[in-house]
Amino acid sequence: MNITLNGKQKDLPSSQTLTQLLADLELPAKTIVVELNTIIIQPDSYEKTKLSEGDQVEIIRFVGGG
Repeated sequence: MNITLNGKQKDLPSSQTLTQLLADLELPAKTIVVELNTIIIQPDSYEKTKLSEGDQVEIIRFVGGG
């Protein structure tokens, strides 16, 4: 299955959830925001949100600084 992740094509196993994607990318859910097909997904929905062929996923990381 192919998706677009932050503007780049990515091949994934079929029936992957957002939780599985984040684990594969080694990204902690507490420090990011996920947008799926222009809709922001709430962290408590990551486990039940399955990705589909052609989905567009944007992951935004929080960065602190001063």
